[in-house]
Amino acid sequence: VQLQACGGGLVQAGGSLRLSCAASGRTFSSYVMAWFRQAPGKEREFVAAIRSSDSNSYYADSVKGRFTISENNARTMVYLQIDSLKPEDTAVYYCATRGGSVMGYSPGRYNYWGQGTQVTVSS
Repeated sequence: VQLQACGGGLVQAGGSLRLSCAASGRTFSSYVMAWFRQAPGKEREFVAAIRSSDSNSYYADSVKGRFTISENNARTMVYLQIDSLKPEDTAVYYCATRGGSVMGYSPGRYNYWGQGTQVTVSS
C-alpha cells in the first residue's frame, strides 16, 4: 500500500486548505482511511477518518465543524477540507490506512502511512 499526501501550505488564520491523499496498492475489501497530525514537540494525534464499509466519518472534537473528510467514488483519493484555520492547526498532516471496518483513533492502529504534508497557519 502506498499513500501520497499533498496540499499543505502556509495560510493565514481563517483561511482554508484542501489536503489530498492518493492511495494505491490497497487490497482490503474494507478499510479505514484517516488523517493524523503532529505539531512540533507533540504526539501524533487523530484528526478525522472515513470508513469504507458505510462511508461514516469521524472527527476529533477539536476539528468538528471545521474539517471535512471525503473520498472519491473510485476510492483512490481521500481529501481533508480544512476551513477556518487556526494557528493551533499548524502541524504535519499524515494520511494513514488500515484494513477492516473497526475504527481506530490511535496511530498504532494504522499499518500504512503517507509521508506527511506541512500546514502552517499564521496569526
